[in-house]
Amino acid sequence: MKKSKSAYWLYFLGAYVIIQFIWWGYHLIQLSSTVPQQDAQLSKRVGMVLGEGAVFLLILSFGIYRIRKSISKELAFQQQQQNFLLTITHELKTPIAALKLYIQTLQKHNLSDDKKEVILKGALEENERLSNLIENILNASKAENKLFQLQKEEVDLVALTNDLIHRYHSRFNSSLIELNAPQKVVGAFDQHMLETILINLLENAIKYGGLQQQITIEMEKLDRFVTIKIADEGPGIAANERLRIFEKFYRIGSEETRKQAGSGLGLYIVAEYVRLHNGSIRCFENKPTGSVFELILPI
Repeated sequence: MKKSKSAYWLYFLGAYVIIQFIWWGYHLIQLSSTVPQQDAQLSKRVGMVLGEGAVFLLILSFGIYRIRKSISKELAFQQQQQNFLLTITHELKTPIAALKLYIQTLQKHNLSDDKKEVILKGALEENERLSNLIENILNASKAENKLFQLQKEEVDLVALTNDLIHRYHSRFNSSLIELNAPQKVVGAFDQHMLETILINLLENAIKYGGLQQQITIEMEKLDRFVTIKIADEGPGIAANERLRIFEKFYRIGSEETRKQAGSGLGLYIVAEYVRLHNGSIRCFENKPTGSVFELILPI
């Protein structure tokens, strides 16, 4: 990552000021050593000047450190934005190219009904992927600009979750998601936001855990709160990254080692929606492998 011109000027200014203080202090010490012993008042004044200079130097050094830290943080965020734009470009191109290929295949080949059904199913999956990505981009923009307004209504969490699970099972022809919950958990929520929270967490679990791993959703009502745990059996998330995964644009790993595509917006949107509901979310290790996302929402 390249340093900005401001950073170089900051280093130059800091070095210049420090050199000047050293030069000034050296001459003051020389002056102090030439002062007659009987002139105690002048010696005292020189000592006071040196003390004030040392305090000022300490304050200046702290200020330079804070500015440098702020610049580094800004540069890191700019790099994240740049990576986000590159990733989004790729993420948008992939489903569009796949949809184009599916349509061309249907146009150019005389296919059986079974093959047509397979191609149409693939096209619908790519369309849903594209739709989710665009919605995440729009939702992230709204979250950043504080444009969200809760539209609360009575929602049965169990029924909503079961509906999503049915959609995923139909999509993948696999019973990869298991729900352990009471028959009914009703509360006042923004249904669209709640559905987005669950979809983003499930998409995240499927992306990293794969279709061969089991995903478990546990739901428990405790007094005026509901706890939802979504556990996968994927590779898990390192402890030092768990606190950062809800940051905007943040993605696990480095650009060189990262294997999974993504925008770095899904979990950020989840955290914002949970915050708007006055809830909390955290991530911890699943045993023996994988991750658990725990939501606590007031009902």
